[in-house]
Amino acid sequence: MEVQEMIDEAIRFMKEEPKRTYKIMLGTDSALIDRVSADFVTAIVIHRLGNGARYFWRRVELRPFHTLRDRIIREAMISLEAAQKILSFLKENGAPEFDFEIHVDVGQNGETKTMIQELVGMIRANDFEVKTKPESCAASSVADRHT
Repeated sequence: MEVQEMIDEAIRFMKEEPKRTYKIMLGTDSALIDRVSADFVTAIVIHRLGNGARYFWRRVELRPFHTLRDRIIREAMISLEAAQKILSFLKENGAPEFDFEIHVDVGQNGETKTMIQELVGMIRANDFEVKTKPESCAASSVADRHT
């Protein structure tokens, strides 16, 4: 599905029930394919609060990645770039009102806990709301399902 088709479908979904509240969440997760290549999946979730959701995802293989830190930073950068494009498309195409969050696949447990402050700061500096584990379902659940 092309980006414009995804935007059209997201807007159609939101306009089906215009009195509902919507939250759009975007997150990226990755998995190593071999020693230096990684599979990145970005998920965009349109949540009709209290009444279901739709999601879209895309996969990209990138290299080289030698450390977990490199991969996690790239996940956040992919999410930031996608968020800027998606928001622009949504506004240009007359999307109904919605809240927007970027979800990063880092949390207080595990190897990524030392990166939380850096990634949250980077995303907030770009004027986005950010969620980390366990609240980062777009990255840690939806995107993770497709890595």
